[in-house]
Amino acid sequence: MECNRCDAEAVMHAAYSGAHLCETHFRESVEKRVRRRVRRDDLVPREASPENPRTWVIGLSGGKDSVVLTKILHETFAEDPRIELVGLTIHEGIAGYRDESLDACVDLTADLGIRHEVVSYEEEFGVRMDEVVEDDPENMAACAYCGVFRRDVLSRYAEELDADLLLTGHNLDDEAQTALMNVLEGDVSQIAKHFDASLGPLSEREEQAEFVPRAKPLRDVPEKEVALYAHLRELPAHIAECPHSSEAYRGEIQQLLYGLEENHPGTRHSILSGYEELASIVAERYRDDGDGADLRECVECGSTTTRERCRKCSLLEALA
Repeated sequence: MECNRCDAEAVMHAAYSGAHLCETHFRESVEKRVRRRVRRDDLVPREASPENPRTWVIGLSGGKDSVVLTKILHETFAEDPRIELVGLTIHEGIAGYRDESLDACVDLTADLGIRHEVVSYEEEFGVRMDEVVEDDPENMAACAYCGVFRRDVLSRYAEELDADLLLTGHNLDDEAQTALMNVLEGDVSQIAKHFDASLGPLSEREEQAEFVPRAKPLRDVPEKEVALYAHLRELPAHIAECPHSSEAYRGEIQQLLYGLEENHPGTRHSILSGYEELASIVAERYRDDGDGADLRECVECGSTTTRERCRKCSLLEALA
């Protein structure tokens, strides 16, 4: 099959758009969507300048998503003195798995010439995920512990690195799954929080955020296209499943969306578009009614939380 835009052989077919694209035009398509999202979300504020640059911290795991995001952002802003990129890698203490992905992060940042910071759960909390899984005093899935610890480290180090923006490599599939899960669970507060944290113009989020604003420039690109992009560009991505991954519910949602997308191309885009509109309405209602949770400082670590002791400190106490 030939590319729709030239006579070259197509390397992919996007059923949701009907497009057949060759390698060159496919790469351009992915890059265009990422850069368009950067513009739509106003990630580069007008006041940014060489004299007033912005620091963007990227949560760089070494997986295909964060590696592709880092590569595209670097090529976009390498010659732009208004933006400094910093890669932040978290080692959870998963033998083999994270060691290999860390190597990918080191190779990528060295090749691109960007600053790279590495932190670990062991240094920060005195725990390793391999040991947490064996102990598991709360009888939870490993992802529940890891998610809490990861969010804490990302938030704290984004602040320590004086970041203006924290970027993560969530793709279209990730976002559609989260949206569907929140709706099916009836988690209205999470829908509002999701909007305030990562959707809408950056200027509005900066005024409201208790944390460093977050952005997901890859969220318009399907997961398989991210993987293909990484392959075609021969990026040092570590593509493997975490050995402790056990999010059974998300896995069911993932399989459901696979089926829906195959039978009804464009389902993921429709879900995300509708969810963003819904999240905007819900978040606005929360602000107007004053229904948002009261934030306070954790009595143990000082982190912002809605409880007396934050979830991270509660989990660490249980593990201890």
